[in-house]
Amino acid sequence: MEEHINRAILVGIATKETAAEEVERSLDELSRLLDTAGGETVARLIQNKATPDPRTLLGSGKVCELAYLCERNEIDLVVFDDDLSPSQIRNLEDILGERVRVIDRSMLILDIFALHAVTGEGKLQVELAQLKYTAPRLVGRGGELSRLGGGIGTRGPGESKLETDRRHMKRRMAALEAQIEEMNRTRATMRASRDRSGMVKIAIVGYTNAGKSTLLNRLTDAGILAEDKLFATLDPTTRKFTLPNGEEVLLTDTVGFIHKLPHHLVSAFRSTLEEACYADILVVLCDVSDPEFRSQLAVTEQLLSELGASGKPTVYAFNKCDKGAAELASIGRQAENDRVVYLSAKTGQGCELLVRALEELAGAGRRTVTYRIPNKDAGALNTLYRNATVQGVTYGAEYIEVTVLADAKIRGMMRAYAAEADSTEPPNMEE
Repeated sequence: MEEHINRAILVGIATKETAAEEVERSLDELSRLLDTAGGETVARLIQNKATPDPRTLLGSGKVCELAYLCERNEIDLVVFDDDLSPSQIRNLEDILGERVRVIDRSMLILDIFALHAVTGEGKLQVELAQLKYTAPRLVGRGGELSRLGGGIGTRGPGESKLETDRRHMKRRMAALEAQIEEMNRTRATMRASRDRSGMVKIAIVGYTNAGKSTLLNRLTDAGILAEDKLFATLDPTTRKFTLPNGEEVLLTDTVGFIHKLPHHLVSAFRSTLEEACYADILVVLCDVSDPEFRSQLAVTEQLLSELGASGKPTVYAFNKCDKGAAELASIGRQAENDRVVYLSAKTGQGCELLVRALEELAGAGRRTVTYRIPNKDAGALNTLYRNATVQGVTYGAEYIEVTVLADAKIRGMMRAYAAEADSTEPPNMEE
């Protein structure tokens, strides 16, 4: 049996704060979101209106035009680019008829997250976000809740819960929040373990579909899903990567950002999005072949700032340069003071430049030190292997001489074994 494909009309409104061209670009992205969700864009409708109508967002004449388009084109879904209130959804569906379902951009993004959630944590986060955002928008539909049987804007781990009453929804949300909080504690424990390992943590961040998963696969053979679709990756994946100098670092692929990312989604996925906050280095990946790459980069930087992850050592990696070579000169002038590399994660072109930049950043603050470890303390050598880059080891009758590339933290831990006094380290007052 073939899956039903929702035929949809996309609706945007150009106000005195929003230009028509900006609305068109936003609808282009909305169309890609709909395609990712498995729907088909049949038509677009844009209204120029100084202030949105509080009852239906659109003016009465435009709503009548929308109803006519729905009837003539056998439309069963209308997607608004702006958030709708519960009463606006109800009023629009009353006018458009029983067969047409009305959703907004946030509901569509939630649906895509539900479609792509794989891990238990991801599914719980999606369900919580769905309940928080969608539950108020079901008020007043009463017996019509049975309409939530399938299709875009209705699926996901929590769809059966949406048919319960609000009291049960509140109980379910409380239970989900408790489970997610427990998972957050587990994630915090894992982060603490990574901190103790001493390995540099690098997060690959950027707009959705910029090629983050493809880049991680290219560098580490991670084998994670990489599709030319929005939000193909929801769950962060971390892999070890060995730099040319032999140092091991941790690379993490993160959830993609997008314009108008729903607040409830940011809240539910905060522990996942915060992978960027705990990284030592950021790789901001940008799809240079996309005409909107500059605005996408601005969205990425804004969300990083809101999450508290800005200001870290950063490499700006402009991906898919094989598709957008004409843009490279202007980007270079714009970002000449930043660490910038141009690459193609798909072909591997330029990836060595990224690795070289990461090696330079990871090595900042590190220097070569020689330690003499008595044989009775040989376990200290394991500490160096775990937390520093071992460059050479000589085993003697009384001690092990080891040369390493170490940061200040490790130099402080191993100061007692230093072959020569390290004048840059503060004295140990407890000795």
